[in-house]
Amino acid sequence: MHHINESDFRRLDLNLLLVFHALLHERSVTRAAQRLFIGQPALSGALKRLRAALGDELFVRTSHGMTPTPRALELARVIEPLLLSLQQALHATPAFDPARAERVFRIGLSDALEVALMPRLMQRLSAQAPGVRLVARAADRTDAPAMLDAAEIELAAGVFIDCAAWHRRRALFDWHFVCVYNPALVKARGPRLTLDEYLGHPHLLTSFSAGLSGLVDELLREKGLARQVVFSSRNFATSPFIVRQMPAITTVPTFAADTWRDALGLAVSPLPFDSPGYAVSLLWAAAHDGDPGLQWLVGLMTEVFSEKSAA
Repeated sequence: MHHINESDFRRLDLNLLLVFHALLHERSVTRAAQRLFIGQPALSGALKRLRAALGDELFVRTSHGMTPTPRALELARVIEPLLLSLQQALHATPAFDPARAERVFRIGLSDALEVALMPRLMQRLSAQAPGVRLVARAADRTDAPAMLDAAEIELAAGVFIDCAAWHRRRALFDWHFVCVYNPALVKARGPRLTLDEYLGHPHLLTSFSAGLSGLVDELLREKGLARQVVFSSRNFATSPFIVRQMPAITTVPTFAADTWRDALGLAVSPLPFDSPGYAVSLLWAAAHDGDPGLQWLVGLMTEVFSEKSAA
């Protein structure tokens, strides 16, 4: 592997290469200055610095104008392609071809969103971008922004109340809390649980703090009520298997409840009291706005979430 030694460039302002290029083509200090939209004294001073940096006269005044020296002609064979390549690189439009791409994306999200989203997303990727691979990292609204800033992930999905100026956010869908239970063990008199039925059974809680009290308990306390929480975990994956085995209730976001209902045959009921709604969004660093691969993934995930929300 070749390494660039930055000390070799300390005496050379890379803008001087443009002066070299202009003189090579114009063979006149006056015309080269006009080409670069600078004054003739400024160009003469630049030529002086260029000569000192490269240890050669480079251009000698003759009856034919500023004639390049053999050293200048030798350098021109390297500098001219270099400037052309740099210009093409600066003006090139980034492209991303999903069908041909070989890339790994790291996404931060909760396990509930992972279960709800990844099966359909991976199905899409296998058809549209078989060379794209995903790494899911556990993240929530408290640590996902810092993980983006540290380049530990390229994209995050979750509930993000605030968005820093250096982040971008795209809303995906709204959700609210519902309760999930095994209808064979929790006997409801109607199609939805009553408040008495809700409070009459033990509860499982998913909490990022792994405590025995959460938002639902705060809402109940405001009404002078309380529920019995018998199990708490940071992970959503455990609760549906517990409620399949015992007459208990768990209160979770709609996207998690729908997945459990379809996969495990559990019942889903609205809460018997009012609760706030939330929006799930994608979050990424503004510095990646020009990354066509990431923007393609944002669009694909938006499409997948929209389809799931409308289903």
